[in-house]
Amino acid sequence: MSENKVALVTGASRGIGRQCAIELAKAGLDIIINYAGNEEAANKTLEEIKALGVKAVAKKFNVADKEAVEAAIKEIMDEFGRIDVLVNNAGITRDGLFMRMNETQWLDVINTNLNSAYYVTNPVSKIMIKQRSGSIVNMASISGIYGNMGQANYSTAKAGLIGFTKALAKELASRNIRVNAVAPGFVQTDMTKDLPQEAIIERIPLKRLGEPKDIALAVKFLAVDTDYVTGQVLSVDGGLVI
Repeated sequence: MSENKVALVTGASRGIGRQCAIELAKAGLDIIINYAGNEEAANKTLEEIKALGVKAVAKKFNVADKEAVEAAIKEIMDEFGRIDVLVNNAGITRDGLFMRMNETQWLDVINTNLNSAYYVTNPVSKIMIKQRSGSIVNMASISGIYGNMGQANYSTAKAGLIGFTKALAKELASRNIRVNAVAPGFVQTDMTKDLPQEAIIERIPLKRLGEPKDIALAVKFLAVDTDYVTGQVLSVDGGLVI
């Protein structure tokens, strides 16, 4: 059982999720790193977090698989005894113009980016209700705020997360559980490495792409640094959406 507060971060083996796990560990939380397939990256993140002096484990499970999620949450509770912070970060892209988008491209993104938030949050919120405390941070996107051509599936999923955030914040506030979202702009990760970066930077008032740490610090603020913010969507985009 854990004496510290405990955070579960989905999609935490690399990129934004990895940095979120690291920043929460720096704040003294024990960490559960969820990953889907990249065991090497997950173990590297795990060792980095353990070096910070907190307890950490890596759990491989598919967040879009309801039964796998429920089994993993049970294992986490058997080992840690609590979950205080949930970061719904796991996500994929399957970009393409809508007229050419097939059903698999649509469903893969909806299941991983939106339905997974239901599968993970449903059992975790019940744990938090019993604890009468908790903080949930959903990883939205500026694409869910203003839409993005070639990302009808991704924009739909992220817009759905924003609605999910606001509705759940109202439902869970009476149990001292806060629910917020972070909406990153263009961030330097594997997901954006093939995009035309110079053209994108020209559109950003701060004239640079974001770093994973920019997003992770916003997540940490909402997760642990405040206890009077709920139902909000914090855009971290260098001023792109003003």
